[in-house]
Amino acid sequence: MTSVEDHVVQGLLEGCREGRPEAFERLYEQTGARMKSLAANLLGNTADAEDAVQETFLKIYRGARGFQGSAAVSTWAYRILINTCYDALRRRRRKPEDAPVDGLELTAAAGADHALRLSLEKAVQELPERERSAFLLVEVEGLSHREAADVLEVPEATSRTLLFSARGRLKRKLAVGAGGVQA
Repeated sequence: MTSVEDHVVQGLLEGCREGRPEAFERLYEQTGARMKSLAANLLGNTADAEDAVQETFLKIYRGARGFQGSAAVSTWAYRILINTCYDALRRRRRKPEDAPVDGLELTAAAGADHALRLSLEKAVQELPERERSAFLLVEVEGLSHREAADVLEVPEATSRTLLFSARGRLKRKLAVGAGGVQA
């Protein structure tokens, strides 16, 4: 999110603090699609993503008054979303039979051929949580390492390390899937 967009979102958050429903609706319109994309990539299916985004916006609405402004509004919102997705993944691990999977919607790979896209989506889904989050935030959502680090609540260097590790794992998985030899 650009600083101009974040400024708009900050104004909408102020409207939420004042209890104006139209501000909350505009906040959802402004950020909902990107949040659904990120959630779908983290959770692996659109139904769970929609639930996570809905839960996130309820948390934003309830927590708007308590937001201190020590981070950008978008960072705060993404952090809530990431934590909500992690909670959903933990619940899914406890009840794996309740976890529908209909594939990722990895927007960065939309132009790639279908087989490669499916392989990439599967490989991304198999990444460890933190690496997958760093990859999606930087490579798919276009956040800077500093922004991703804020969302993940890690140092910027850790964000870079997580992304480096994710890229390496993805290269190895895709090479093996394409008939290469695992390194």
